Amino acid sequence: MKQSAPDPASEMPADVARLLGLDGDEGAACRAKLETYVATLVKWQRRINLIGPATVADIWHRHILDCGQLANRIPSRPLRVCDLGSGAGLPGLVLAAMGIGAGEGGCLDLVESDSRKAAFLREANRLMGTHGRVENRRIEEMAETGASGYDIITARALAPLPKLLEMSNNLLKTGGKLLFLKGKGADAELTESEKAWKMRVTKMPSASDSEGVILLIEDLKKRHG
Repeated sequence: MKQSAPDPASEMPADVARLLGLDGDEGAACRAKLETYVATLVKWQRRINLIGPATVADIWHRHILDCGQLANRIPSRPLRVCDLGSGAGLPGLVLAAMGIGAGEGGCLDLVESDSRKAAFLREANRLMGTHGRVENRRIEEMAETGASGYDIITARALAPLPKLLEMSNNLLKTGGKLLFLKGKGADAELTESEKAWKMRVTKMPSASDSEGVILLIEDLKKRHG
């Protein structure tokens, strides 16, 4: 009989807290929100597939650390942030727990077309007491209905880079930035993307995956001709 993976630790591991800058008393509130998120995710995972079953036992490193590291790449001032294909709230709800998009004039929109996953996002966001706004619709519909002007757009495990750039182009404000978590195929995706797009790319190593990278993309413009 196949056994399910054991539940992850209920408390954030010390190394994850340290790497995310959440250790000590100052990080206590954020740690509590992320612990609530993990508990909620594990509970819902038993009903709907939100993350890979094999990754549940190591959720703190595979998912929370992986997504939380983006927060260090985002300015602390209130910004308009959009997480495309938010799914299980990775990275969207992790960033919300870390205060990204909070404050007057800021927002953090979680775009998810799957109604069941959107229901999870709403419930987790409520229990965490975070400020995420769930958009239960297709990404393409966002631009069609006038959503635009985002300072930061994030995505993880959603689509190849050329497709992500197409999705983001009409939502990103002039001077805005893209932050994408990518795996070992990032270089090939960049090469393909440069056929259709001009952009300035900063590639940074992942704190959670030796083969992973963070792509910071600025000055995105479509090539013509």
